[in-house]
Amino acid sequence: MFSFLLWLLVLFLCWPLALLALILYPIAWLLLLPFRLIGITVDAVFDLLKAIVMLPARVLRGGQSSR
Repeated sequence: MFSFLLWLLVLFLCWPLALLALILYPIAWLLLLPFRLIGITVDAVFDLLKAIVMLPARVLRGGQSSR
């Protein structure tokens, strides 16, 4: 909501800049999408490594489910 109100303010003060931002936002989103996918993948790998390292402790604890 805040970003929309900010865009309306920019539209009122400098409409060419607001229209340029409206056009460039989807392009920037598409360019940054691979970096988001890499971030999700790296996070998943670290979670997998954490689960592998913590497995002996979970087995010795007696099979209680995690939180």
